[in-house]
Amino acid sequence: MKRKIGRIDKADFPSLNLFDIEVKIDTGAYTSTIHCKNMVVEDNYLKCVFLDEEHPAYHEKEFIFDQYDVKVVKSSNGQSQARYRILTDITLFGKTYPIFLTLSDREEMRYPVLLGRKFLTKRFVVDINNTNLSYKLKVKNEH
Repeated sequence: MKRKIGRIDKADFPSLNLFDIEVKIDTGAYTSTIHCKNMVVEDNYLKCVFLDEEHPAYHEKEFIFDQYDVKVVKSSNGQSQARYRILTDITLFGKTYPIFLTLSDREEMRYPVLLGRKFLTKRFVVDINNTNLSYKLKVKNEH
């Protein structure tokens, strides 16, 4: 059975040491994306920093990936661009799932993470009248 998820929520990305990160559920997007700065490839290693100074969870830690690829993604304005993609994990409703995230500078965007159809399909049904269903469950279980 599919779990109900609202239009926005907060998720954990344990491998990236990021917790309670705001995510926007975006059924219009195929891929999922995370805000990332200073993406550089050196000696076949992808280096980057997640989020930025404005974000409360920002920790300046540089991440280095030896497993990544490049995907061509069409943005909402119809522009195609090549983006790095990593495989990591996401925790929602107390369960951890593998997730592919493309890396994008989302500085101008309200939500640092978009969850697209590829991740949502077969797992969740979106209820636009709700928000933070996973986060509320997490907070409740911590008490």
